[in-house]
Amino acid sequence: MDYETLRNKMVQEQLISRGIQGEALLQAFLRIPRHLFIPETLKINAYSDFPLAIGEGQTISQPYIVALMTKQLDLTGNEKVLEIGSGSGYQTAILSELSKQVFSIERFESLAKKAASVLADLGRNNIQFRVGDGSVGWQEEAPFDRIIVTAASPKVPAPLIEQLKEGGKLIMPVGESYSQMLTKIEKINGKLISTDICACVFVPLVGKFGIKKE
Repeated sequence: MDYETLRNKMVQEQLISRGIQGEALLQAFLRIPRHLFIPETLKINAYSDFPLAIGEGQTISQPYIVALMTKQLDLTGNEKVLEIGSGSGYQTAILSELSKQVFSIERFESLAKKAASVLADLGRNNIQFRVGDGSVGWQEEAPFDRIIVTAASPKVPAPLIEQLKEGGKLIMPVGESYSQMLTKIEKINGKLISTDICACVFVPLVGKFGIKKE
């Protein structure tokens, strides 16, 4: 299968045609081999315009949503980023291309190990993983310039707000099971400025400061 051609087509038809811009961002999507993060039986759909199951009841978001969330972070290459929900590691890989450091938390050890293995094979050495409750954040490494949460909760967990640096940005789906809004939070002069991006549906953020159980 010609994955490079499929990757180029994905960027042209799913990202650029929908208004995703930024040379560095688009180049990251062209460089990262998305098919390596997809289960073997689903590789034929690796560059398709829909989410895919990756095990443990979790999914890898469609390419456009990954790009949209990343775009909202306004990364310049110097940021320290906290990612909640490593999942397949694909979003992690994109973040690692566009920021200085990525700290990624995944509650399923099997997914974290698989993601870490693929990323190590790709030579990504600016990523640290932790298995645990993402809703509590990563206090030892705080504060973070950017925080991205790839699971939904009725509200943004308080620890994540506390761990966001002044001037920082957070992107997260907020809402109930089937009614969520992708929301951007900016911390400006100690106050939180919230912007609605688009309606979406993500898996639940299970944890102490998220949803107590699935």
